[in-house]
Amino acid sequence: MAIKQFRLPDVGEGLTEAEILGWSVAVGDVVKVNQVLVEIETAKAAVELPSPFAGKVSALLVEAGQTVDVGVPIIEIEVAGAEPEPRSAASASSTGAAVKAAAPKREPVLVGYGVSESATTRRARKNAASPVRTEITASVAAPPARPVAPPPAAAPVPTRAASTASAAPSVAPTHVLAKPLVRKLAKDLGVDLRTIVPAREDGVITREEVERAASSPEVAVETGSVRAPAVAAAFTALAEDRRVPIKGVRKATAAAMVASAFTAPHVTEFLTLDVTRTMKLVTRLREQPDFRDVKVSPLLITAKALISAVGKFPEINTSWDEAAQEIVLRGSVNLGIAAATPRGLVVPNIKAAERLTLRQLAEALARLTATARDGKTALADLTGGTITITNVGVFGVDTGTPILNPGEAAILAFGAIKQKPWVHKGKIKPRWVTTLALSFDHRLVDGELGSKFLRELGRGLEDPAAALL
Repeated sequence: MAIKQFRLPDVGEGLTEAEILGWSVAVGDVVKVNQVLVEIETAKAAVELPSPFAGKVSALLVEAGQTVDVGVPIIEIEVAGAEPEPRSAASASSTGAAVKAAAPKREPVLVGYGVSESATTRRARKNAASPVRTEITASVAAPPARPVAPPPAAAPVPTRAASTASAAPSVAPTHVLAKPLVRKLAKDLGVDLRTIVPAREDGVITREEVERAASSPEVAVETGSVRAPAVAAAFTALAEDRRVPIKGVRKATAAAMVASAFTAPHVTEFLTLDVTRTMKLVTRLREQPDFRDVKVSPLLITAKALISAVGKFPEINTSWDEAAQEIVLRGSVNLGIAAATPRGLVVPNIKAAERLTLRQLAEALARLTATARDGKTALADLTGGTITITNVGVFGVDTGTPILNPGEAAILAFGAIKQKPWVHKGKIKPRWVTTLALSFDHRLVDGELGSKFLRELGRGLEDPAAALL
C-alpha cells in the first residue's frame, strides 16, 4: 500500500487558485477512479473534481472554505500496489495553516484537468502565514493528525448508517449527507442540516428540503452557543455587523464591472413600448405541440428579436481591442444571459445563437438557466460572449442602466411587463407595456446606431410575428 496525493489541478482559463466548497468523501471512505471527491469554486464557476486513484481516503489536507493554489495537495489516498511518493510539506502542516508545496509531481491526467507541463513552485500568498478561519461541514471528518474539537456530549456522532436509519432519531445526527451546493445554501440560509430528516432513501438532503426548512418558523439555527428559532435569529443578526470574504464569483464579477465601468464610456437609452402582441404570441406558442415540453416566455421572444436586430445592425455586435487598437467585428452572436445565482452574478452565453430556431433557442435558454442555478455552468459557456440580456423584469423592476459585460459593445435590460393604460388605435385601452434599456460602448456605438438598433428591437416585440418571419 502507498499514499498518493491528489493536487489541485488547473481546470482551465489560466486560473491559479480555487476555494474548496465541500468534500464528497471522508477519511476512511473507499473511492473509485473518477468518483467525485470534492467541489471547488474558481473565479468562473463551481467544478466537481473526480478521483484519479482507486483506494482508501487517508487524509483531507484542506478544509472546506479554504482557498488554495493550483498544484497544492488537497487529499491523500491509500492505493494498493503503488510506489510511495514523498510527502510534501503541505501534508505535514496543520489544516488551515500555510500551504507551501514543492514543485508538483505530475499526477495521472484526468479528462479536462491536470497540472500543466510548465507548473512550477508557487509563491505563497501574502496571507498564507495566518490560519484560515473556516467552518467545517458536518460530512467532512478531519484526519487524525489534525483533530477537530468534538461535538457536544449531548449530540454524539453516529455512524453513517445510523444517520439515515431512523425517520425520527432521538438525537440529532452530526454526520449528514448533502451535496456541497446544498450545504452552502443551508449555511447561507442559517439552516442546521442536522435538524432535517431527509425523504430520500439514500438519506441525502435536497435543496428543496433546505428551502422548506428555511421558510419554517420552527427551524433552529446556531446563534453563538444558544439555539434559537430562525426567525428570531434573522432579526438578531440585524443588530450585529457581519463580514463576508470577497472571493470566487463575487470577486471576479466586481473586478470585471469596475474595469468595464471605468474603461468603456457607457451610454444608456430607453424605450417604452406596447408588447401585447408578444404576450399573445407567447400564449399561442405554449399551446403548440412543438413547444409544450419547453419553456416559452417573453424573454425567449426578446432574445429572438434581439438576434434579428443584430442581423440588421451587425456593428452592435463588436468589441474594442485596446492592445491592437482595432475594432473586432464578431462573426456570430454569442448571446449572454445574466443570471443571479447563490454565488453571485454569472453571464453564460449561447454560442452562435443566430443559427438556432425558436425551439432550439428555448432549449438552450432552459439548459443555460438550469446549469447556472445549480452552479454547474461550464467554463466555456462563461467566455466569448458578444452581447447580453439582463432580465430585471423578473424582480418586478421597470428597467435599469446595466453595466456592459467586459469585451461587449451592448447590453439590454428587459424590464417588467405590466398592464397599463395605453393609446391604441386612438383609444385608451389596457395594454401590456414594458421598458427596454440599452447600454452601449460609445467608442463603438454612436447615438444613431444605438437608437436605430433599439428601435428595431422594439419593433420586433411590438409585432413579433413579422420579426420572426
